[in-house]
Amino acid sequence: MDDFMQGMAGRERGQLLREADSTAGAPQRQQEQYLMGRARKCPVCGADNDADSSYCATCGALMQRSLCPNCGAEMDLDADFCESCHQYIRKDVCSFCGAKVADQDAFCPECGAPRGGIVCPTCHTLNDFSFCKSCGTPLTDEARHLVAELKQQPDYQQLVLFARKYNELQMQLPCDSERDKARVDASEKLRQRVLMLLAKDEGIENPVVPKPDNERLSKAELDAQKRSVGARITELLERMALPPQPKPAIVRNYAMAQKPVGVRLAWVCNYKNAMHSSPCGCAKPQLGGKWVILGHGSKEEIKDDK
Repeated sequence: MDDFMQGMAGRERGQLLREADSTAGAPQRQQEQYLMGRARKCPVCGADNDADSSYCATCGALMQRSLCPNCGAEMDLDADFCESCHQYIRKDVCSFCGAKVADQDAFCPECGAPRGGIVCPTCHTLNDFSFCKSCGTPLTDEARHLVAELKQQPDYQQLVLFARKYNELQMQLPCDSERDKARVDASEKLRQRVLMLLAKDEGIENPVVPKPDNERLSKAELDAQKRSVGARITELLERMALPPQPKPAIVRNYAMAQKPVGVRLAWVCNYKNAMHSSPCGCAKPQLGGKWVILGHGSKEEIKDDK
């Protein structure tokens, strides 16, 4: 009987010890469950963060989100443009200059732009921003003034020249086959003969015929020149790039003003590192970005092209 009682007492003590260990571990498990319940995944990288975090501890993205009033798509609180339905969504900020506007204002009190947008006089596209998203035409006085200022800068003047040269190279056909070379030789001989006859008709003895401006090149030579000119364009665009600004309108306007004509470009934003046809298609251009050359044959996808 004494042995039985001692065994029962031992079992009771063991049970009590197990319950004590279980009770001691309960607060830790409860704390872990509580923290797991509070964890919130980053909408950009998927990392776990505290529920009350404003920015992701891993990638720095904004944790709090809002819904587009037009299409209901999820977007950042400080975004002014919905990349899903391609609509400007801020009602209290002028999309053309970034000034504050009131609900009753039909026109911006700062720049005078209409709240409903401006129709481009060149391509007839309705725009919410100072430059036409389709053809790049400046639509406001501020935009035209910005273009005029840039034209006075040496970097912009060089940019225009290199862009023109790049466009000429893009339009030029390579001369690789023997048939192409024979045609080029025959055309050059005809050109020299015509110029010689014209010079002699004017009384010029032993005229010197100038070389053609655009000499036909092989595909390898043509590609090498494109790379060289493209590198100079990229260098100038990066040198002229505007750093991040508090107002999205400033970045959009400056980037559109510096865009050269004749080169197929895309604007890569710092917000999502996405490729847009212009900063007009980016939700947060205030974070900055840069123009990159695509070229006529590029297959890279532009995010905001419909």
